[in-house]
Amino acid sequence: MKHALPAMAAALLLTLAAPAQASPPKPLPNPDRPAVTPMLQDSEAGTSASASAARICPALRRLARRGNRSPGLRVLNLKTGKSICTLNSLARRSLASNNKLFTTSTALARLGRSHTFRTRVFSSGPIKNGTLDGNLFLKGGGDPSFGTSAFVDSYLAGVGTEVEKLAAQVKQAGIKRVTGRVVADDTVFDRLRGVADSGYATSSWIGPLSGLSFNAGFTSASMTRFSSDPARLAARSLARALRVRGVNIRLESGLRQTPARAMKNLVARQVSPDMGWMVRITNLNSVNFWAEMLLKDLGATYLGSGTTANGVKVVRRTMASLGVNVWPIDGSGLTFGNRSTAHDVVKLLMRARSQPWGKALLDSLPTAAVDGTLADRMRGSAAQRRCHAKTGTLTGVSALSGYCFNESGRQFAFSILMNDVTNLYTAHLAQDRIAALIARL
Repeated sequence: MKHALPAMAAALLLTLAAPAQASPPKPLPNPDRPAVTPMLQDSEAGTSASASAARICPALRRLARRGNRSPGLRVLNLKTGKSICTLNSLARRSLASNNKLFTTSTALARLGRSHTFRTRVFSSGPIKNGTLDGNLFLKGGGDPSFGTSAFVDSYLAGVGTEVEKLAAQVKQAGIKRVTGRVVADDTVFDRLRGVADSGYATSSWIGPLSGLSFNAGFTSASMTRFSSDPARLAARSLARALRVRGVNIRLESGLRQTPARAMKNLVARQVSPDMGWMVRITNLNSVNFWAEMLLKDLGATYLGSGTTANGVKVVRRTMASLGVNVWPIDGSGLTFGNRSTAHDVVKLLMRARSQPWGKALLDSLPTAAVDGTLADRMRGSAAQRRCHAKTGTLTGVSALSGYCFNESGRQFAFSILMNDVTNLYTAHLAQDRIAALIARL
């Protein structure tokens, strides 16, 4: 559970074919780490190889009550649109990392799968004979993947935006000397570093958030400690990278908004991987940092200010347009007060299937017994490779929601929201058996 789990999960690297679907990051400190449950045999469910909903529903309800005192369950046949089993499905439950389903769905719906983020460098003065008489402004665009090449290589399998590439472009622009310094501009977001769970400060589970994020908030690729100010670290790192390339510039950094006059003088630019990739990074290993960055990006884009509160407003409005109710407080689910119902989680999953972004959401979910937070769950069962679901873990909370595409051709969406969890291991095993039963319908 949240305060008892180790700080770092084991590295999970997957090699995918296309650059836009690059390997996910190593899991950051996270209460929703990958769990390991025993191999399952279909005979454990006590039903035939294929069973009817009428026979399985009582078993699903019994399993949903295991390891917790406040279950919520809904299973829906996606082809018929009919619920085949429910238990307290309209009761609000804490979501834990199932909250990321709402954040990432909103990011895909509002920003689009091909959306990217820009990190840019502007000059504040004229460039004559290789000398820039003024400052370089490093303007963040809310990109969670920006960092050093060492960080991008070790953490993102080489796909991300790199400060060294910006430095190379600055030199290619003919700048050999800068009379001023590198000034960081992180004003696309506010300067609150965390979420409500930590009093909006950096915590062991997330942070520090910044409009000019760098190395996912860490001081270096070793990911041993957090930076006190990612934007200033990014500015100093750009100055050092410029010096390595022979550009004469001081190492001291500044911090302020890019002047309007400088915005006309673009010197360098890096563009992030697309939103489909960002969403997969977020959901596959349940990366809190990515979810909170995307939430603030939504606030910045649609309400003019990159705050958690504004991002939450965008999520609620977007979900309402789909007929889905959710009461979020943050983007990742770290705050216990993030709530919805099993009914509405399944409704989101059902509505997503008819949306242009639905496949991107599906592709972002861990696959049972294959990858992400489900790599070592549901092994040997009918759910293996057929069910794709988002996990969720906090102290007293365990959740699993997603899809099962059965050998029979039937398709299901399901949500299991367990609160007042008394035994996390028992809760996980019960969820695995529920998914295995659904996969045999």
